[in-house]
Amino acid sequence: MRLKVIIISIVFLLAGTCILWYLKPNKIVSILPYPYYHITIQIQPFDDLPRAEIDDLFRRVKMVYPHTVLLPTIKLPMLSYYKDRARFRADSLIAFLSRNTADTCVTIGLTSKDISTTGKGNIKDWGVMGLGFQPGNACVVSTFRLNKHNLADQFFKVSVHELGHTQGLPHCPNKTCFMRDAEGGNHLDEETGFCSKCRKILACKGWILPD
Repeated sequence: MRLKVIIISIVFLLAGTCILWYLKPNKIVSILPYPYYHITIQIQPFDDLPRAEIDDLFRRVKMVYPHTVLLPTIKLPMLSYYKDRARFRADSLIAFLSRNTADTCVTIGLTSKDISTTGKGNIKDWGVMGLGFQPGNACVVSTFRLNKHNLADQFFKVSVHELGHTQGLPHCPNKTCFMRDAEGGNHLDEETGFCSKCRKILACKGWILPD
């Protein structure tokens, strides 16, 4: 009987070791619910953006998600430049950021340059305010198409929108929710916060959002 217990224990130990080896530590934390782990949001500004705009956005994002860090500015990767329209491809920028993002982090790139992606109906090059995949470990936001009279507020709204996508949130039908689909326009001034449904999902992931 004792030998049988020992054999069973060894089998479980070996199985556990194999699982740990396969998942690796940074993948293990990704399947645990908050608060047993948290991701780190990395704000990655490109060097074309004014410092004051970078610092203000960092302050605002950190208020709603404390595990946020600000990275040093870097140059925009020219491989993402679309010469025909003098824009940077947002999907290419996300791929660049994603390659340099650890499994326990999400990176948001910030730029003042015009960015674009393939639009609905297979439009080859569609200008956007931001882009993020659902879910994903990277997204990108541009101030190029934002209203200059309240740029700081709009910059924050579109940033948390794209970060929301990385956290698994889809577009929301609620017209005042930050996750509203832009549908080719700028409706940011109509957005007042995350709706109760979206807020509940983000709260489970460690976001601090007022009711």
